[in-house]
Amino acid sequence: MNIFLSLVSCIAMQVDLPKINTPEIIREFIYLEAPFPQCHATTIAEAPKGLVTAWFGGTREKAPDVGIWVSRSDSGKWTAPIEVANGIQPDGKRHPCWNPVLFQPKTGPLMLFYKVGPSPSTWWGELRTSVDSGKTWSTTIRLPDGILGPIKNKPVQLPDGSILSPTSTEENKLFGLWKVHFELSKDLGKTWSKIEPAPVALEKSIQAIQPSILFHDNNKLQALGRSKGGKIFETWSEDLGKSWSALSYTNLPNPNSGTDAVTLKNGAHLLVYNHTEKGRSPLNLAFSKDGINWEAAMVLEKDPGEYSYPAIIQTADGMVHITYTWKRLRVRHLMIDPAMLSGKAIIGGEWPK
Repeated sequence: MNIFLSLVSCIAMQVDLPKINTPEIIREFIYLEAPFPQCHATTIAEAPKGLVTAWFGGTREKAPDVGIWVSRSDSGKWTAPIEVANGIQPDGKRHPCWNPVLFQPKTGPLMLFYKVGPSPSTWWGELRTSVDSGKTWSTTIRLPDGILGPIKNKPVQLPDGSILSPTSTEENKLFGLWKVHFELSKDLGKTWSKIEPAPVALEKSIQAIQPSILFHDNNKLQALGRSKGGKIFETWSEDLGKSWSALSYTNLPNPNSGTDAVTLKNGAHLLVYNHTEKGRSPLNLAFSKDGINWEAAMVLEKDPGEYSYPAIIQTADGMVHITYTWKRLRVRHLMIDPAMLSGKAIIGGEWPK
């Protein structure tokens, strides 16, 4: 059996990916050594001159020395990580940085959103842009009060050019209130408006953050992501994001950990998430034609450890790229040909062994 057929068999049986690279799969670390001990919260985008990745790195999450680090794909190799943003304030005090999000609009510079502040309940949004595919960056722009930018996952660009950011807040220490909302910009990030899902009774409310946005036919959008309820949440829009349904649970498990999703060029959808209610292993890739019925496509990681906070995009050549936190020590990158994905329906059934 040749290598390609062996890979397809492994995917169908839901075993781990072989530790090899082929034309169908590339599996690599963005870096092997770095000037920071820990990393987390990866993001990836396709800029005019190639792929760009980012994450936050420092002593540990929440430490004041945590900054935003960037690496670019240059001639098939990833550049050494460079810190492009930090939380140093005018008075000299330094706060940690959090959750970078890269986004390349159809026109205009590459955008790097991130958060700065002592904690998720007190952070604020900042933005830097790059006109040379991530080599150099503009000065920092602080987003308006009440606007955070995309909180973990990439924005989407609507048919009229507007940018719709999936975001959320983590407020209220006493009750630990988490709320999903969306932020819309019609002028490439100069001004923003805020959109919230429909309210529900307090006893039925879902504590959720970090949505991703998927496209469906007839101006319909779907957002889904992380929750405290042991399952991935979803909300739907029938009018390209102007209004949203109340949050509800899907049948997919979630261990209170970040997810990401993308709509492919052919209209199908991919979701990266931890298919478990506890822990952050395994890390899985699922496939759906309608955003409701999901099939198991691939197990990305299954060994003990933390594999989390993934990001996923499809590039102009049709390939799918995924980055994620690997044990908080490195950033792993996968390139996958979506034509080779196959699986078994998991809605209403058990995850294949």
